Amino acid sequence: MKKSFGAKTLLFPTPVLMVGTYDENGKANLMNAAWGGICCSQPPCVAVSLRKATHSHHCIVERKAFTVGIACESKMAEADYCGIASGRDVDKFAVTGLTPVRSELVDAPYAAELPVVLECRLLHTVEIGLHTQFIGEIIDVKGDESVLGEDGFLDIMKIKPLIYDTSHKGYHGVSNCIGKAFSIGKELQK
Repeated sequence: MKKSFGAKTLLFPTPVLMVGTYDENGKANLMNAAWGGICCSQPPCVAVSLRKATHSHHCIVERKAFTVGIACESKMAEADYCGIASGRDVDKFAVTGLTPVRSELVDAPYAAELPVVLECRLLHTVEIGLHTQFIGEIIDVKGDESVLGEDGFLDIMKIKPLIYDTSHKGYHGVSNCIGKAFSIGKELQK
């Protein structure tokens, strides 16, 4: 028998995304956001949902661009800090020691130390309630050579992305591959 928890934001897993923006003065900001993920294949798009009260919300509306960095295990404390502090009050790059890099493709920064970054042009804005969903067209994905596999593609086991546990408010890592997508289910086809 299943236990009912009511209408809550419980979904497993959720990625820890580092949203990079510039404010009206050109100050780089980085925010930890767990409400997001890929939302379209063609054009390739990612969605992040931010509360209107956040500094990053205002920045995306103004600049029409943002980046999404993949938080990794080695930068867990820095990622967590970026979800605690407000860019209105502090320079998160200075406090965390992360290095802001100006995207050459969109009007937004990213942290050099994050192994993967998506550079996004704001495509749609959806008002949902407490949150606004920003849908960004992915203009480019950049990955450090150190997180590429033998096949030349991004390797999740080298990236070591952080995963957020919405139930217990904890960070987790990923484990080894347990099955090949679009293949293992073929065993059930008749």
